[in-house]
Amino acid sequence: MSSLIVRASTEADVARCAEIYSHHVLHGTASFEVEPPDLAEMKKRRAAVLDLGLPHLVAERGGRVMGYAYASNWRPRPAYKYSVEDSIYIDKDAVGQGVGKALLPVLIEQCTALGKRQMVAVIGDSAQTPSIRLHASCGFEMVGTLKSIGFKFGRWLDSVLMQRALGAGDTIVPGGN
Repeated sequence: MSSLIVRASTEADVARCAEIYSHHVLHGTASFEVEPPDLAEMKKRRAAVLDLGLPHLVAERGGRVMGYAYASNWRPRPAYKYSVEDSIYIDKDAVGQGVGKALLPVLIEQCTALGKRQMVAVIGDSAQTPSIRLHASCGFEMVGTLKSIGFKFGRWLDSVLMQRALGAGDTIVPGGN
């Protein structure tokens, strides 16, 4: 098996990202969406991430995108400007092959370099143990569970909240503010 290459996504990658995400929407609980967004919407979402100056990454093997990850603002209020949320989606046939473990550290590193201080993972469904393990292996700590916050596939779903400090975290005040 060839090695994974993690790089910034391009617009040409969006169709493959949409394909990966569509599977998770239709068959999984990592996303609480119930209808997959179309290609135009996925392009808008990527552009919105990039417009914020945040990373949107893909991991490819042998020229094929196997997963993608991006950061978004945790919340829109100004006091949250140092906090981001991560999102990671892996091709259904590449789960357990190290794709998430390749993407998440790069995302963390790039957000840290941007001066972000906290990263939050909102993991759909407390049964998403691979995602929980991935985040824990990258320094995230469990900070809470929102019980029965979503309803999909005829059942109630939790959301697990995990968090990790980036860079200096909250040990020093950000410069200039």
